[in-house]
Amino acid sequence: MASRPRHPLPNDPVTDEVVYRNRRQFMQRAAAGAFGMAAGVGLWHPLAHGKVRMGETIASKQLSTDEERTPRQKVTHYNNFFEFGTGKSDPAEHAGSLPTEPWSVAIEGEVARPGKVGLEDLVRPHRPFEERIYRLRCVEGWSMVIPWLGFPLADLLARFEPTSQARFVEFTTLYDPAHMPGQRRDVLDWPYVEGLRIDEATNPLTLLAVGLYGEVLPEQNGAPIRLVVPWKYGFKSIKSIVRIRLTRDKPVTTWHKAAPNEYGFYANVNPNVPHPRWSQATERRIGDIFQRDTEMFNGYGEHVAHLYKGMDLKKHF
Repeated sequence: MASRPRHPLPNDPVTDEVVYRNRRQFMQRAAAGAFGMAAGVGLWHPLAHGKVRMGETIASKQLSTDEERTPRQKVTHYNNFFEFGTGKSDPAEHAGSLPTEPWSVAIEGEVARPGKVGLEDLVRPHRPFEERIYRLRCVEGWSMVIPWLGFPLADLLARFEPTSQARFVEFTTLYDPAHMPGQRRDVLDWPYVEGLRIDEATNPLTLLAVGLYGEVLPEQNGAPIRLVVPWKYGFKSIKSIVRIRLTRDKPVTTWHKAAPNEYGFYANVNPNVPHPRWSQATERRIGDIFQRDTEMFNGYGEHVAHLYKGMDLKKHF
């Protein structure tokens, strides 16, 4: 894989003190088994003949919405996953042949313990998966409510001991044109890359998902492991992850690189900042006829608004 250019640290209004304090807090919470995970609830079983198997799960009611869930058929058959084509039905039609076992994720960069980890080792043993019902808002104006199964990204990162230089987290999707026909076209600069600031990555809402609707994650939804960042537009929630790299510099992300005037690095759901081709003030829940008002941060402001205190969210869109 060709190395990507490194850019100077941007003038984002985040101080080293904030990043340091956040890192200390999330490592302490992860070590203590926080983020709403109850000890002794039961075992989850990471593998069944090389594939993730859903064991006992616990519901995270504090972080979940109580809105009506989008039907599973719609969640699994209306997707953006350009690796399989640009049409909404393309992922469901073409992703079934994607080999997802065995699977490993490389943890690299500004960590004390880098390495490549098999899917079965990504989550701590003897911890149930957590079900979280999150809204998902697409930049094109549609939205869903999905019951995910997964675990906090912060829990994983803490195991690899981020260094004091880690300020961003970069994610990379599998590159496999033989099984991902969309990658045979120059629609985007493959492989797909996304990124978060480290305080965003370690926020309790940020989830690594391995399932939905109580079942293993379908290929078209990002199997076997994907990111879910519910207060950001859907393109930030990268699918089929094979690499997580902690960096000092802001990652060069795929959609921002392709169209920087349309897709900002932060991509926070913001009804007050229109996309050049679409208003973001309203949205249509898949399955509904009528539009509804879009909420700031997709309705998760109480959990994440403090991350952007003092920022110009029209400039840092």
